[in-house]
Amino acid sequence: MTLFDGVYPFYPQPRKAYAFDVSSIIVIALFLSLGLSFLLILPGIRGRARLYWLFRVILSLFIGAVIVAVQFTGDWETGQVTANTSYKSFSRTMVNADIGLHIGLGGVNVTLIGNPVNQINETINYNEHFAWRFGVNYDQIYKEGLAKGLPSPILYVAEKFSQQSPCGVYSQYRISGHYASATLWVAFCAWLISNMLFSMPVLVYGGYMILVTGAFMIFSLLSFSTVRNSPMCAIQFGPASLQIVYGASFWLTLATGSLCFFIGRLIVIDISENVLVEIISFG
Repeated sequence: MTLFDGVYPFYPQPRKAYAFDVSSIIVIALFLSLGLSFLLILPGIRGRARLYWLFRVILSLFIGAVIVAVQFTGDWETGQVTANTSYKSFSRTMVNADIGLHIGLGGVNVTLIGNPVNQINETINYNEHFAWRFGVNYDQIYKEGLAKGLPSPILYVAEKFSQQSPCGVYSQYRISGHYASATLWVAFCAWLISNMLFSMPVLVYGGYMILVTGAFMIFSLLSFSTVRNSPMCAIQFGPASLQIVYGASFWLTLATGSLCFFIGRLIVIDISENVLVEIISFG
Protein backbone atom coordinates (compact mmCIF):
# COMPACT_ATOMS: atom_id res chain seq x y z
CA MET A 1 0.00 0.00 0.00
CA THR A 2 1.17 3.53 -0.70
CA LEU A 3 0.09 6.84 0.70
CA PHE A 4 -1.12 9.85 -1.22
CA ASP A 5 -1.35 13.01 0.90
CA GLY A 6 -1.65 10.81 4.00
CA VAL A 7 -4.68 8.88 2.67
CA TYR A 8 -4.77 5.32 1.36
CA PRO A 9 -5.62 5.45 -2.36
CA PHE A 10 -8.77 3.31 -2.07
CA TYR A 11 -10.26 5.55 0.63
CA PRO A 12 -12.28 8.54 -0.66
CA GLN A 13 -11.84 10.45 2.63
CA PRO A 14 -9.27 10.60 5.43
CA ARG A 15 -9.92 8.23 8.32
CA LYS A 16 -11.65 9.61 11.34
CA ALA A 17 -9.83 9.80 14.67
CA TYR A 18 -11.60 7.64 17.23
CA ALA A 19 -11.29 9.97 20.25
CA PHE A 20 -11.22 13.42 18.71
CA ASP A 21 -12.43 14.73 15.38
CA VAL A 22 -12.37 18.14 13.78
CA SER A 23 -15.44 19.28 15.75
CA SER A 24 -13.76 18.48 19.08
CA ILE A 25 -10.60 20.30 18.06
CA ILE A 26 -12.63 23.37 17.04
CA VAL A 27 -14.46 23.39 20.38
CA ILE A 28 -11.24 23.09 22.37
CA ALA A 29 -9.52 25.77 20.27
CA LEU A 30 -12.50 28.12 20.76
CA PHE A 31 -12.50 27.80 24.54
CA LEU A 32 -8.71 28.09 24.68
CA SER A 33 -8.97 31.31 22.67
CA LEU A 34 -11.50 32.67 25.17
CA GLY A 35 -9.20 31.70 28.04
CA LEU A 36 -6.16 33.34 26.43
CA SER A 37 -8.20 36.47 25.69
CA PHE A 38 -9.09 36.72 29.38
CA LEU A 39 -5.43 36.31 30.36
CA LEU A 40 -4.61 39.37 28.27
CA ILE A 41 -6.93 41.58 30.32
CA LEU A 42 -6.08 39.92 33.64
CA PRO A 43 -3.23 42.35 34.48
CA GLY A 44 -5.81 45.16 34.50
CA ILE A 45 -7.55 43.62 37.52
CA ARG A 46 -6.02 44.76 40.80
CA GLY A 47 -5.54 43.10 44.15
CA ARG A 48 -6.99 39.81 45.29
CA ALA A 49 -9.79 40.14 42.74
CA ARG A 50 -7.28 39.11 40.05
CA LEU A 51 -6.86 35.61 41.51
CA TYR A 52 -10.61 35.30 42.09
CA TRP A 53 -11.46 36.19 38.48
CA LEU A 54 -8.72 33.93 37.12
CA PHE A 55 -10.02 30.93 39.05
CA ARG A 56 -13.65 31.72 38.22
CA VAL A 57 -13.21 32.22 34.47
CA ILE A 58 -10.84 29.30 33.88
CA LEU A 59 -13.08 26.93 35.85
CA SER A 60 -16.19 28.10 34.02
CA LEU A 61 -14.53 27.73 30.61
CA PHE A 62 -13.39 24.24 31.55
CA ILE A 63 -16.95 23.20 32.42
CA GLY A 64 -18.34 24.65 29.20
CA ALA A 65 -15.61 23.06 27.06
CA VAL A 66 -16.25 19.62 28.58
CA ILE A 67 -20.01 19.84 28.03
CA VAL A 68 -19.58 20.59 24.33
CA ALA A 69 -16.47 18.53 23.54
CA VAL A 70 -17.70 15.19 24.92
CA GLN A 71 -20.57 15.27 22.44
CA PHE A 72 -18.08 14.70 19.62
CA THR A 73 -15.63 12.32 21.29
CA GLY A 74 -15.68 8.62 20.53
CA ASP A 75 -14.68 7.07 23.83
CA TRP A 76 -17.79 6.93 26.02
CA GLU A 77 -17.27 3.17 25.96
CA THR A 78 -14.07 1.45 24.89
CA GLY A 79 -12.67 -2.02 24.53
CA GLN A 80 -9.59 -3.66 23.05
CA VAL A 81 -8.33 -7.17 22.53
CA THR A 82 -5.19 -8.68 20.99
CA ALA A 83 -5.87 -11.78 18.94
CA ASN A 84 -4.88 -13.92 15.99
CA THR A 85 -7.64 -13.45 13.44
CA SER A 86 -8.38 -13.86 9.76
CA TYR A 87 -7.60 -10.75 7.76
CA LYS A 88 -9.87 -11.03 4.73
CA SER A 89 -13.07 -12.89 3.96
CA PHE A 90 -12.71 -16.26 2.21
CA SER A 91 -9.02 -16.36 3.14
CA ARG A 92 -7.16 -18.50 5.63
CA THR A 93 -4.46 -15.85 6.14
CA MET A 94 -4.11 -15.05 9.83
CA VAL A 95 -2.65 -11.90 11.37
CA ASN A 96 -1.90 -10.84 14.93
CA ALA A 97 -3.54 -7.51 15.67
CA ASP A 98 -5.08 -5.23 18.28
CA ILE A 99 -8.82 -4.82 17.65
CA GLY A 100 -10.30 -1.75 19.33
CA LEU A 101 -13.91 -0.63 19.80
CA HIS A 102 -14.65 3.01 20.68
CA ILE A 103 -18.29 4.04 21.14
CA GLY A 104 -19.48 7.66 21.19
CA LEU A 105 -22.84 9.37 21.30
CA GLY A 106 -23.04 9.55 17.52
CA GLY A 107 -21.40 6.37 16.32
CA VAL A 108 -18.75 3.74 16.75
CA ASN A 109 -15.11 3.53 15.69
CA VAL A 110 -13.41 0.21 15.05
CA THR A 111 -9.62 0.11 14.94
CA LEU A 112 -7.32 -2.63 13.68
CA ILE A 113 -3.57 -2.32 14.25
CA GLY A 114 -1.23 -5.15 13.39
CA ASN A 115 1.49 -6.54 15.65
CA PRO A 116 3.70 -5.58 13.87
CA VAL A 117 1.95 -3.06 11.63
CA ASN A 118 3.51 -4.48 8.47
CA GLN A 119 2.34 -8.05 7.86
CA ILE A 120 1.59 -10.17 4.77
CA ASN A 121 3.03 -7.36 2.60
CA GLU A 122 0.39 -4.90 3.85
CA THR A 123 0.18 -2.08 6.37
CA ILE A 124 -2.46 -3.09 8.91
CA ASN A 125 -3.53 0.19 10.49
CA TYR A 126 -7.25 0.87 10.16
CA ASN A 127 -9.65 3.20 11.92
CA GLU A 128 -13.20 3.12 10.59
CA HIS A 129 -16.15 5.23 11.77
CA PHE A 130 -19.76 4.03 11.54
CA ALA A 131 -22.27 6.74 12.48
CA TRP A 132 -25.78 6.27 13.87
CA ARG A 133 -26.86 9.87 14.51
CA PHE A 134 -30.37 10.72 13.35
CA GLY A 135 -30.36 11.41 9.64
CA VAL A 136 -27.46 9.00 9.04
CA ASN A 137 -27.95 5.45 7.74
CA TYR A 138 -25.67 3.13 9.71
CA ASP A 139 -26.44 0.12 7.54
CA GLN A 140 -25.56 2.06 4.39
CA ILE A 141 -22.18 2.99 5.87
CA TYR A 142 -21.68 -0.68 6.77
CA LYS A 143 -22.52 -1.74 3.20
CA GLU A 144 -20.00 0.81 1.88
CA GLY A 145 -17.41 -0.79 4.16
CA LEU A 146 -18.24 -4.16 2.61
CA ALA A 147 -17.87 -2.69 -0.86
CA LYS A 148 -14.48 -1.19 0.05
CA GLY A 149 -13.26 -4.58 1.20
CA LEU A 150 -12.51 -3.70 4.80
CA PRO A 151 -10.74 -6.36 6.86
CA SER A 152 -12.93 -9.06 8.38
CA PRO A 153 -12.36 -8.08 12.07
CA ILE A 154 -13.67 -4.55 11.42
CA LEU A 155 -16.74 -5.78 9.57
CA TYR A 156 -17.37 -8.42 12.23
CA VAL A 157 -17.40 -5.84 15.05
CA ALA A 158 -19.37 -3.25 13.06
CA GLU A 159 -22.00 -5.87 12.13
CA LYS A 160 -22.83 -6.33 15.83
CA PHE A 161 -24.30 -2.80 15.86
CA SER A 162 -26.28 -3.00 12.61
CA GLN A 163 -30.06 -3.12 12.48
CA GLN A 164 -30.02 -6.63 11.02
CA SER A 165 -27.83 -8.00 13.81
CA PRO A 166 -29.53 -10.44 16.22
CA CYS A 167 -27.77 -8.55 19.03
CA GLY A 168 -30.44 -5.84 18.79
CA VAL A 169 -28.32 -3.08 20.36
CA TYR A 170 -28.52 -0.61 17.46
CA SER A 171 -31.74 1.13 18.54
CA GLN A 172 -30.68 1.18 22.20
CA TYR A 173 -27.34 2.88 21.48
CA ARG A 174 -28.82 5.27 18.93
CA ILE A 175 -31.65 6.47 21.17
CA SER A 176 -29.54 6.56 24.33
CA GLY A 177 -26.86 8.58 22.55
CA HIS A 178 -29.47 10.97 21.17
CA TYR A 179 -31.01 11.71 24.57
CA ALA A 180 -27.61 11.94 26.24
CA SER A 181 -26.59 14.54 23.65
CA ALA A 182 -29.87 16.45 24.11
CA THR A 183 -29.49 16.64 27.91
CA LEU A 184 -25.90 17.83 27.50
CA TRP A 185 -27.13 20.70 25.31
CA VAL A 186 -29.62 21.59 28.06
CA ALA A 187 -26.71 21.53 30.52
CA PHE A 188 -24.81 23.88 28.20
CA CYS A 189 -27.76 26.30 28.17
CA ALA A 190 -27.90 26.18 31.97
CA TRP A 191 -24.16 26.87 32.05
CA LEU A 192 -24.64 29.97 29.86
CA ILE A 193 -27.44 31.24 32.11
CA SER A 194 -25.33 30.66 35.24
CA ASN A 195 -22.54 32.79 33.79
CA MET A 196 -25.02 35.58 33.05
CA LEU A 197 -26.35 35.42 36.61
CA PHE A 198 -22.85 35.43 38.11
CA SER A 199 -22.13 38.67 36.23
CA MET A 200 -25.12 40.26 38.02
CA PRO A 201 -25.64 40.70 41.79
CA VAL A 202 -27.67 37.47 42.01
CA LEU A 203 -24.99 34.93 42.89
CA VAL A 204 -27.39 32.55 44.62
CA TYR A 205 -29.38 32.06 41.41
CA GLY A 206 -26.12 31.49 39.55
CA GLY A 207 -25.37 28.78 42.10
CA TYR A 208 -28.76 27.20 41.44
CA MET A 209 -28.11 27.16 37.70
CA ILE A 210 -24.72 25.51 38.25
CA LEU A 211 -26.60 22.82 40.19
CA VAL A 212 -28.98 22.48 37.24
CA THR A 213 -25.97 22.19 34.91
CA GLY A 214 -24.53 19.36 36.99
CA ALA A 215 -27.93 17.66 37.21
CA PHE A 216 -28.38 17.53 33.44
CA MET A 217 -24.83 16.24 32.99
CA ILE A 218 -25.67 13.39 35.35
CA PHE A 219 -28.94 12.83 33.46
CA SER A 220 -26.92 12.42 30.25
CA LEU A 221 -24.84 9.72 31.94
CA LEU A 222 -27.97 7.96 33.14
CA SER A 223 -29.40 8.11 29.62
CA PHE A 224 -26.27 6.63 28.09
CA SER A 225 -26.05 3.97 30.81
CA THR A 226 -29.38 2.52 29.70
CA VAL A 227 -27.49 0.72 26.92
CA ARG A 228 -26.42 -1.73 29.63
CA ASN A 229 -30.06 -2.81 29.92
CA SER A 230 -29.61 -4.69 26.63
CA PRO A 231 -27.24 -7.66 26.90
CA MET A 232 -24.29 -7.18 24.55
CA CYS A 233 -23.47 -10.03 22.20
CA ALA A 234 -20.10 -11.66 22.73
CA ILE A 235 -17.40 -10.33 20.40
CA GLN A 236 -15.08 -13.31 20.09
CA PHE A 237 -11.81 -13.67 18.21
CA GLY A 238 -10.95 -17.28 18.85
CA PRO A 239 -10.41 -17.71 22.60
CA ALA A 240 -10.04 -13.93 23.10
CA SER A 241 -13.10 -11.79 23.91
CA LEU A 242 -13.46 -8.04 23.43
CA GLN A 243 -14.85 -6.53 26.64
CA ILE A 244 -16.40 -3.04 26.75
CA VAL A 245 -16.00 -0.63 29.68
CA TYR A 246 -16.89 3.02 30.24
CA GLY A 247 -14.31 5.30 28.65
CA ALA A 248 -12.63 8.63 29.38
CA SER A 249 -15.49 10.83 28.14
CA PHE A 250 -17.98 9.10 30.45
CA TRP A 251 -15.78 9.57 33.53
CA LEU A 252 -14.84 13.13 32.54
CA THR A 253 -18.54 14.03 32.27
CA LEU A 254 -19.20 12.43 35.67
CA ALA A 255 -16.29 14.33 37.27
CA THR A 256 -17.38 17.65 35.73
CA GLY A 257 -21.00 17.12 36.77
CA SER A 258 -19.85 16.37 40.33
CA LEU A 259 -17.71 19.51 40.25
CA CYS A 260 -20.78 21.55 39.25
CA PHE A 261 -22.69 20.09 42.19
CA PHE A 262 -19.84 20.95 44.56
CA ILE A 263 -19.51 24.54 43.29
CA GLY A 264 -23.26 25.19 43.22
CA ARG A 265 -23.80 23.72 46.68
CA LEU A 266 -20.88 25.73 48.06
CA ILE A 267 -22.25 28.99 46.65
CA VAL A 268 -25.86 28.40 47.71
CA ILE A 269 -24.99 27.27 51.26
CA ASP A 270 -22.42 30.05 51.78
CA ILE A 271 -24.82 32.78 50.66
CA SER A 272 -27.71 31.28 52.66
CA GLU A 273 -25.60 31.18 55.82
CA ASN A 274 -24.49 34.79 55.32
CA VAL A 275 -28.08 35.90 54.85
CA LEU A 276 -29.13 34.00 57.99
CA VAL A 277 -26.34 35.65 60.01
CA GLU A 278 -27.44 39.09 58.78
CA ILE A 279 -31.07 38.38 59.72
CA ILE A 280 -30.07 37.20 63.20
CA SER A 281 -27.78 40.21 63.66
CA PHE A 282 -30.53 42.58 62.54
CA GLY A 283 -32.97 40.93 64.91
